[in-house]
Amino acid sequence: MQSSLKIGLEIHGYLNTKEKLFCNCKAEHGQKFSKPNTNICPICTGMPGAKPMLANAEAVAHVLQAALILNCKINQQFQWQRKHYDWPDLPKGYQNTNSGKYTIPIGTNGSFQGIKIKETHLEEDPSAWNPETGEIDYNRSGSLLIEIVTQPDFGSSLEVIQWLKQLTHALSYIKAIDNNSGIKADVNVSLNNGERVEIKNMNSLENIKAAIEYEEKHQSKQTQKTRETKAFNPISGETITMRTKEGEADYRFISDPDLPIVKINSQIIENIKNKIPETPQVKLERLIKKHKIDEKSAEVLAKNIDIVEFFEQVITKIPIQTAVPWVTIELLRILNYNKKSLDEVDIQASHFIELLEAVIKKEITELKAKQILNEFIPRSFSIKEKIKTHKTISSEKEIEDLALKVIKNNPKAVQDYKEGKPNAINFLIGELMKLSNKRADYKTAKEILEKLLK
Repeated sequence: MQSSLKIGLEIHGYLNTKEKLFCNCKAEHGQKFSKPNTNICPICTGMPGAKPMLANAEAVAHVLQAALILNCKINQQFQWQRKHYDWPDLPKGYQNTNSGKYTIPIGTNGSFQGIKIKETHLEEDPSAWNPETGEIDYNRSGSLLIEIVTQPDFGSSLEVIQWLKQLTHALSYIKAIDNNSGIKADVNVSLNNGERVEIKNMNSLENIKAAIEYEEKHQSKQTQKTRETKAFNPISGETITMRTKEGEADYRFISDPDLPIVKINSQIIENIKNKIPETPQVKLERLIKKHKIDEKSAEVLAKNIDIVEFFEQVITKIPIQTAVPWVTIELLRILNYNKKSLDEVDIQASHFIELLEAVIKKEITELKAKQILNEFIPRSFSIKEKIKTHKTISSEKEIEDLALKVIKNNPKAVQDYKEGKPNAINFLIGELMKLSNKRADYKTAKEILEKLLK
């Protein structure tokens, strides 16, 4: 009998906001935190009598963006639910969520890359509890989480991994998710119509793949009779039973009397829809088909929304064949060296265009332009004044004088060249460029050196 593997995902990501969901405390998550219990207030620590503020409007807008990217139906009215469970990381004894038995999530019935989306909703994060020490840090309590729930449409671990890569890429274009914190996924696996097993809190593609494959092998040996919640041990490569799976009734969902019904205006939805950028796939296809860019370079450009939009501004004035290497190689070089992304610095497309125009007109050499580009971090500038003092040296007489000095000062390299060692000429050209402060025309310098050495 052919096995019927069904996999569904519940994906959680931290929303990219400055404040928590129901209070003004700073939203912290990821690797860098303040001291424990410093970004807290009576609301996010669940003090008796503390009432929540209205939901963070920026968070609702981010979830709307994500729901639209996932082609969900947008529900213009929803009510907050209290999801009860008894756990030390939940100070109120319940979690406020836009999901549950008695409410309608913000987005429903969507699809993305061939996988049906059951719902997209918003909820608050619990605090961080250390079970070994019993200590609780409330800095994270009340932070904003988006949850994306798929139907069990995946048939293999490889399909899951490929889809998740496409999802995270698409979400990065709208900047709704905090990329530094990554995403977590609960993975539901069932085989041959047995009960499903939920594997909680998977935070890497490698672990997700390994957990699915282990669970598929495990369930192939015996039909799963009861729903279970499991954890994955990356060291042993096994899933471990935590508890039997809760149903909706176990969470005792009720409407939150302290939070009013949220109504979303049609114009707000339309405004958000109009501001959503094209998907990475659409960008990639246009770069290849319309602009005739090779697939490898197009993939580099389409990987980041800021880079591809910057490139699209540059090619309004600069030929594509010139712009591609300067953006995909040189711009990324200086960003990577400084460990910055484009949105963390202030590099104006107009200044970048000015730099490339100077290279095209041979006002400055490519080497000098690369040196000036290094100075564009953290803020770019007009290079008009730089051109005056860094003009390309094209005069053959001037370059010949420099070449004679280089030959005189480097007898070993000259001898190597005459003995047929190919790297010698490159060394001599480098010395000439250094002597000219990178202003000598490269082609002319190479020709004159070769002529003099013969």
